[in-house]
Amino acid sequence: MKFFVDTADTAAIRELNDLGMVDGVTTNPSLILKSGRDIIEVTKEICDIVTGPVSAEVVAKDAAEMIREGKHLATIAPNITVKVPLTWDGLKACKVLSSEGHMVNVTLCFSAAQAILAAKAGATFISPFIGRLDDINLDGMQLIEDIRVIYDNYDFKTEILAASIRSVNHIADAARVGADVITAPPSVIKSMANHILTDKGLAQFDADWAKTGQKIG
Repeated sequence: MKFFVDTADTAAIRELNDLGMVDGVTTNPSLILKSGRDIIEVTKEICDIVTGPVSAEVVAKDAAEMIREGKHLATIAPNITVKVPLTWDGLKACKVLSSEGHMVNVTLCFSAAQAILAAKAGATFISPFIGRLDDINLDGMQLIEDIRVIYDNYDFKTEILAASIRSVNHIADAARVGADVITAPPSVIKSMANHILTDKGLAQFDADWAKTGQKIG
């Protein structure tokens, strides 16, 4: 499974990248706003940090303008993935951009039917939003499972990018059902290392080591 980090915080990206925990990055208008930086400037810096795909999202609503914005974003760096919404116009833009050799991430997917259309339009990645489905009492992880089965049935090459990850369990479950990629905030990725029994074990080791009166080195 590939790990994408869902942030425009370059310091957080560098920290995870240095540990080999970053296979790519996803951004969106909300994350750009949170960064407080110019979209081109911060996206270029992110592309310089990581070698994998970096999703930069268009903001236009009609296909022609999405294509124009997408082509402009693609000039930032060779590893840019143009991110478009799963609307009819977004699918049109996906078809054109992918046909011209650009990586495309189709985002805001909430149904298996939408995922089929994205794959047919040539999407590099499809981004089903797990957490937002869970928020309205639907099963986000079931959507990942359904898309996996459908894509395998027809040998679609589009990669399933599990998005709107809210917890460590989301990541583990997405891996279990076969998502190709997860994208999560830095805090969630880092919290994967946490376990109460690890903490308890370390506390016991520390207490026992202190009783030996020894030092290493």
